[in-house]
Amino acid sequence: MLGGLALVCALLLADVVARGSVVQALLIVPWMLAVLWFAYVVWFASHVETDAEGITVQNLLRRTRVPWGRVTAIDLRWQVEVTLDDDTVVNSFGGPSPSRRGRLGTRSTPDSATVQTGRIVDDWIAAGDAAGGPVQRSWDVPALIALVVIAVWAVIAVLVAGV
Repeated sequence: MLGGLALVCALLLADVVARGSVVQALLIVPWMLAVLWFAYVVWFASHVETDAEGITVQNLLRRTRVPWGRVTAIDLRWQVEVTLDDDTVVNSFGGPSPSRRGRLGTRSTPDSATVQTGRIVDDWIAAGDAAGGPVQRSWDVPALIALVVIAVWAVIAVLVAGV
């Protein structure tokens, strides 16, 4: 999906350069990058990762890192739900789901979503009596920096174009 959108943007930019100039293309680029950035954040940035110490859930631009010692349950409803020892629930927008397309464009089936969730649960069980610790919340800094660069470029393009 994102690759197709990027290809369309590249072809449109090539057309602008062929019919106009590189300067005109540079004035259009930030708007195309803004569309690509939005598509990336909505469709690709959200995900779930596990390792020996805990689980990381990224929803859009927000990351939540939970040590295994704080996890009391992992469920698959519409998405993966991680229940913590203080009864807080961390929902994932990007984990395995029967209705979500995978990163390679294949649709997950209920069985494959259950298998993927089983791997997350297996990692949790393998951690055993892992140490707890604080839940860490942070932002996806590279994506935010990209947004700032695109926004500054767009402001410059508006000022140069005199709109």
